[in-house]
Amino acid sequence: MKKAENLITILGCGTSSGVPLLGCRCPVCRSRNPKNRRTRASIWIRTRGQSLLVDSSLDLRQQALREKMLRVDAVLYTHPHADHIGGLDDLRGYNYLQQQDIPVYGNDWTISELRGRYPYIFTPGPSYEEGGGTARLIPHLLSTGQLESGKPLMIQGVPVLPIPVRHGSREVLGYRIDSVAYVTDCSYIPEPSLDRLKGLSVLILDCLRLEKHGTHFHLDQALETVRALRPKKTILTHLGHDFDHATWNRKLSREFKMGKVILAHDGMKIRW
Repeated sequence: MKKAENLITILGCGTSSGVPLLGCRCPVCRSRNPKNRRTRASIWIRTRGQSLLVDSSLDLRQQALREKMLRVDAVLYTHPHADHIGGLDDLRGYNYLQQQDIPVYGNDWTISELRGRYPYIFTPGPSYEEGGGTARLIPHLLSTGQLESGKPLMIQGVPVLPIPVRHGSREVLGYRIDSVAYVTDCSYIPEPSLDRLKGLSVLILDCLRLEKHGTHFHLDQALETVRALRPKKTILTHLGHDFDHATWNRKLSREFKMGKVILAHDGMKIRW
């Protein structure tokens, strides 16, 4: 029997504003290279016969149409900022297709914010089924004990290891499945989480811009993390308009072995 393929698709690799930025006339925002057009950050994981989203970005609908994404079995949320949850309403299309509820996972901050911002989904009232209906989502709180245990959780039959990291003053989550990990919106990785990121074949890592930022890795911080963890391959994501795709891939290839550290682009496919 043929082994099922493990595949990650970069749905979006852009910052919260996307690239091009509205009204910006810089060379990257005016570039004709499609790899410089970045929708909001999210990934789609297919493994063990399951279809998992990490975040439901503001651009989820166009991302899902572009990639012909026909199923969502669960959503893993990193944190509740608008660019990472703003496509949540579009999940209802998958409820219709699948005729079942969709489980969503996150830490206390995320689940609390989802309940507060989307009461018509998580605490529906009498008008729940009026109009076009709403997404049917089942929230699953990842407890402090689960996050501190360092043990994978079984989500839809897939072993998923949450990776707590800091995003400014708040704790957010990265995720590891097998030898691949996704860590976006990150300004600091605590030592226990660094240990969970050892031995990776692929690390998809936050890298917002060239200059320092209060809540995100900038390029030097991202590359320092790469040198510490030594994954076989690193893909930089959540990119702003500092980064011209072709120019920076050439620069990174001079510093690192060819292809070891590269920029993400929307639609990129990663197999492991």
